[in-house]
Amino acid sequence: MADSDPIHDMPDGTLKLIEVMRRLRDSETGCPWDIEQDFVSIAPYTIEEAFEVADAIEREAWDDLEGELGDLLLQVVYHCQMGGEAGHFDIASVTRRICAKMIDRHPHVFGSDNRDKSASEQAQDWETAKAAERTASGETRTLDGIALGLPALLRAAKLQKRLSAVGFDWEDPRPVLDKIAEELAELNAAFCTADGGIKEEFGDLLFSLVNL
Repeated sequence: MADSDPIHDMPDGTLKLIEVMRRLRDSETGCPWDIEQDFVSIAPYTIEEAFEVADAIEREAWDDLEGELGDLLLQVVYHCQMGGEAGHFDIASVTRRICAKMIDRHPHVFGSDNRDKSASEQAQDWETAKAAERTASGETRTLDGIALGLPALLRAAKLQKRLSAVGFDWEDPRPVLDKIAEELAELNAAFCTADGGIKEEFGDLLFSLVNL
């Protein structure tokens, strides 16, 4: 009987979820579909679940959010299980790493740093710490480390935020509107010529719109 499985006697919680995933991925007794998956095949599901979490928040559907967070947590555990199988990392190393990161980036909470800083000052400290980490990992260029797999508009926004942090930005929206008009004119011209360039010009226009 299925109910005789000891998994039913485990208390609910993260450890039970980890054991569920371990059992699903067991090469002899697990689920064939789950066993066949790898990081690449699971990644789209991870992205989808993250968007469904955002959707539930936007709708203020708190019961749905509980379920969607569970689905997203399952994705994290799934990747950790595969990481452990491959010898790359596991749930313990992942949680250890994020705990160390959060402690290091909040010296005003976990260290002796000034606790009277404003939220904006602490946000700037966070960005400074991120920049130092990128430099330490060999990412020396301003735009290094921005994931290629992000949705296009989100990636454009992150690129522009990074550029803005080093002073490459307009101080008011008027020049941005002028740039949008310029890019729209270039897109119109691309439609009228035989040499193409429509895709590139459309990308330039979208990038300018994101900046606005």
